[in-house]
This record gives sequence, structure tokens and C-alpha cells, in this order.
Amino acid sequence: TDLRPLDILSEAVPAGGLARGIRVFQVQGVRGFQLPASRPRALGFPASRLFIHCDRFPEEFSIIVTLRALRGPAKRNEYIFTLMVEESPGVLVGLRYAPDKLHFLFWSQERAGSWQTRVTFPNVSLSDNQWHTLVLAVSGQSFSLTVDCSVPKDVVVETPFPASLSVRRASFYLGNRRRRKGVFTGLLRQLVLLPGADATPQICHAVNFKVATLSVPSVLQDVPAKPVSNEVLRYPYEADMKVTLGARPRCSKQEKAQFWFNASRKGLYLCNGSTWLSMLEVQHRLDYVEEHQNLVTNSETMGIEIFTIPKVGLFAAVANRVSPPGSAIYRWADGKFLPYQNIPTHQAQSWKYFTVGKKIFLAVANFEQDEWGQEFSVIFKWSRRKAKFVVYQRIGTHSARDWEAFVIEGEAFLAVVNHREGNNHNIDSVIYRWNPRTGLFEANQTIPTSGAYDWEFFTIGPYSFLAVANTFNGTSTKIYSHIYIWLRGSFQLFQSIMTFGAADWEVFHIGDRVFLAVANSHSYDSGMPAPSNFYAINSSIYELNVTAQMFVKFQDILTYSALDWEFFSVGDDSFLVVANSFDGFTFSVSSIIYRWQGYEGFVAAHRLPTVGCRDWEAFHTAEGSYLFYSSAKEPLSKVLKLKTT
Repeated sequence: TDLRPLDILSEAVPAGGLARGIRVFQVQGVRGFQLPASRPRALGFPASRLFIHCDRFPEEFSIIVTLRALRGPAKRNEYIFTLMVEESPGVLVGLRYAPDKLHFLFWSQERAGSWQTRVTFPNVSLSDNQWHTLVLAVSGQSFSLTVDCSVPKDVVVETPFPASLSVRRASFYLGNRRRRKGVFTGLLRQLVLLPGADATPQICHAVNFKVATLSVPSVLQDVPAKPVSNEVLRYPYEADMKVTLGARPRCSKQEKAQFWFNASRKGLYLCNGSTWLSMLEVQHRLDYVEEHQNLVTNSETMGIEIFTIPKVGLFAAVANRVSPPGSAIYRWADGKFLPYQNIPTHQAQSWKYFTVGKKIFLAVANFEQDEWGQEFSVIFKWSRRKAKFVVYQRIGTHSARDWEAFVIEGEAFLAVVNHREGNNHNIDSVIYRWNPRTGLFEANQTIPTSGAYDWEFFTIGPYSFLAVANTFNGTSTKIYSHIYIWLRGSFQLFQSIMTFGAADWEVFHIGDRVFLAVANSHSYDSGMPAPSNFYAINSSIYELNVTAQMFVKFQDILTYSALDWEFFSVGDDSFLVVANSFDGFTFSVSSIIYRWQGYEGFVAAHRLPTVGCRDWEAFHTAEGSYLFYSSAKEPLSKVLKLKTT
């Protein structure tokens, strides 16, 4: 009973830091590891590292696990861990779960032969997105499972756990059985083997049974602890505290640990040596919107990208239609955007800012050919020496509308939307993967699209998704747009949604709920009678139904040739603003800000006069919160300030 706990999880994770694609997530105030699915063998280590003095698995023991399992398919089985001999596909010892049961596996050897025994604990509900701590106690033919310190589930089987199970040439595998099928997709916080003892009494004295610990990797321990009681401090403490009032002061190493009270925002801030951190701030509410800056652009603007270059500043890249003079980049200074750099583009549609390691990039989607008849979209790289963007890589595209950059399992990707090739709208859009050896993006996967306008990448738990807005197939705008999920190294179809000239997808979260909004631009079908108005059409908001594992319609909103949605927050309030561009008669159409009203959904709150509105971007500075809108019909964009109370 005095044997030390053997921490399997700590042994699999290097003490000096994370590796092998392992990521740390904090959910409900508790940290856990998310394991990569691409290299299951990389999450293994020799059993000899735990069993130093003996190559036999204990005859009596407990296994302690703290995990957060995601809701998954009803028949899906996932492995928490396995112990396997290198040259054999069989599992010596393992633990796996399904949505409503837990299986303990072990290998039995007798004179008559060898076989695998499975001990099943039914009615064990783990796949509910909640933290759970399991204690499995094993002794001979008796197996006992305690979940969150509730009443134990006892099972007695005919085949006892072997008294002398050799672990020679065996390895532990974390979250898998040495292959990709059945990889654990949730979060793992604790995995401990305690020889010779039932660990239940040691675990079930904690305040929070669901996250009770016996041994946890150090990187997961740094979580603020809540006091057990409200008793006052037993010893008096005093501290000198300096609070600065007035305008925003400097925050440097000299001001570290000093406080600043911002009277206008009723907020208290702490200097960490470089920036002011909010310690206490009154939550503001959106009162009204006022015009802040009229930005005269090179020509009509098809899209905006707001980004921050560390230690340089806040920038806005606008995609201008006419070339020359091309598109412009503006820098925020003295409370407004000022011209910073002009870049040659060819009927630019959009910009995308992203980073790969320490490299900073900005990609433009060009819709037309250049002066030599070549059709390229271009990736620019930030030159720290020149303090501007320079050409880095040209990629052949076909009337490109949009770029989307994302990272999956540590690898960088860049996806382009190809709108049409000549008069053919049914063409492939392309996903490129970063090759660290060549330092270039290389074609990795093609996806058929129909007059596509937009990509939207998002993640839900460990899963990665990519949604495409299909606009026109050559005869109709009433076509399916698709959502793809990343599985086994490529994007595969997850769900298809009927859309009407879809121009944009916007994903956003409100609390634990996940939403996906589509901007429908117009309804046209060459084989159907013309509607009274092609452009007055519902755009839709969908919500993820975890049980059904699909997005279901949540709300329809009447829009007028909607081209963009933008989600933003002010204080505790959530908003959506739509880019209405044309009502069938005029481009002078109001765009609407909708406020989240819970059970009522999104309700119209503010009407903003716009002209041919194409894109909205929300951004924040020390001076406040803003909305930036672009016009596709005049060389004038506007920055609007959100006035709060």
C-alpha cells in the first residue's frame, strides 16, 4: 500500500515543455491535454521507464483518470491508453470508452493459449463535455469502477487479471492503440497507475470530486485555486500601492506593478511591464454609432482586413477595384487611419493577414489578369528592415474572391476561393500547405466549388471545419454551400446547406453556443419565373446541434443583397452587423446592427446609412471600439465609432 503512484501522463509529456502536437486547453477552470491524432506512435514510451526494477505489471492496482470527453457518435470507441508489445497488435492492458460504457482490456496467458479479456462497465456516461474522475480498482477477478466518487460499480469475471503479466518490450500509448482509429479526442488531465492499492479513499476526500487529483503534470497545475472557505486572513498584510489618475500613462518596466484608474471608463488597470491589464472595469453598453472618419480610397473598395503587427501598430488593408493605382494599406495614428503603403493589385477582392512562425504575411485575392495577361494572386511578406510588405510568392488563381489562413495540428494552410474560369463557375478551389523546407505554399487539396465567394475556417473542440459560400453554378444561385471537416489528413464533406447566392459565412460563439451565419445576396434561377425582387431575401443564422451533430436553422433575417456579416461584442452584449448592398432599386441601403436578445434571437437595434456596402470589420483601440465599412460603389469608406454608456 505504500508503493508510489506511476504517472503515465507525465511520463508521456516531456518535462521541458509540450511536444508532438500536444496542446493545453483550459475548460471550466481546469486544464487538460488535447492529443494529436496524426502521429499515434509519437505518444508512446517504453514501459521500462515506469517499471524500473521489475518487468511485471502489478497484480493488484488502481488506475486513476481525469478526462473531459466530447459528445460523439453513438458507436464510437476511443482509447484512453494502451500497453502493447512492439511486435504484436494485441493490447496487454488498455482502457477505452464509448458514450455509455467503459471497457477495461487485458491479455490472459495460460497453458491452453492466450486471449484478450474485456471487462465492461455499462451505463457510464462520460461523453457529455464535462470533467470526470474515474478510479478503476483491480484485484484478481474483482473489478470496481468509481466515477466522480459516486457509488462504485462492481464486476466479477471468470478470468482473473494475470498474476504475472510481462511488460518486456512493451510500450504505453497515450490516447490510442498505436493507430489513428479510436484516438482520444477529448481532454486528458490525469492518468495514474497506483500499484497495490485501491485509490478511491485517497481521491474521494477532495472538494471537487470531478477533478480530484493524485498526480498531475506540472504544466496543468497552474490554475487559480478557489478558497475552501471565506475565513479572513489569519495574519495582517500591508502593501504600498500607487494609483495614477488622468490620461493613459506610460507602462514600462519602471511602472511595473503600478495601477492606473481610468475615470472615463471607470476602470482599474495594472501595468505588467509592457501593457495595462484590466483588473476592474465597468461593462459598457452600446448607446449609438457616430461617424468618426471618412476615408477616401484609391477606388471602390471590395474588402477590408484589420490587423496588428507587434511593436509596429494597427493597420487596415483595403482591396481596391481599379488598377492602377492598386490597393492601399493604412496605419492607425492619432485616432485615425493614414496612408502607409500602396500595393499593385488587379481588381482586388480581399486581403488576408496571417503568420507562419515569426514570418508575417498578407495575401491578396486578385480577380482579373495583370497587364501581361497573367492571372495571379500574391502573398506579400513583411520586411522588418524596409518596414513594408514585399512580394513573396505568386499563386495562379481564377477570379479569386477570398483567402483563408489556418493552422491544423501545427501545420499552416492557406485556402483560395476561385470564383470562375472564363464563363465556367463550376471549378476547383485550392487548399495550400506550407512547406517548411522550401518556405513556400504548395497545393495540398482541391475542393469543387460553384462561383464561390468565401471560405470560413473554425474549430469546435478538437475538430476543424471549413465552410465555403457557393454563389452561382451558371444557371442558378439556389445551390448548396458546404461545410467540410478535417479527418485523416484532408477535408471531407460534413454538411450541405441550401443558400441563395451565398457571399459570406460568419462563425461566432455566444457562451457555449456555436452559430454560423450566411449572407444570401440574391435569388436567381434561369429555369424559374423571376421573383418580384431578386435581392430582398432572407439570410440565415444556423446553430450547432451537438446531439444531431449538424447545424440547424436558428433564425431568418430579411436582408437586401447581403454580402457580409460581422460579429462583435460591447461589454456583455453581442451584435451582428449586415452589409446590405442593393435593394433592387438603389445602392443607398441601410445596413443594420442586430443585438442578441437571447430567446428572441437577434433583434434590429441600429440602422446605418451605407452605399453599396461590401464589407464590415470591427476593431478596438485604446480610444474605444469602431466599425469600418467599405463601399463597392464609391471611393469612400467610413470608420464609425461605437458610443457606449
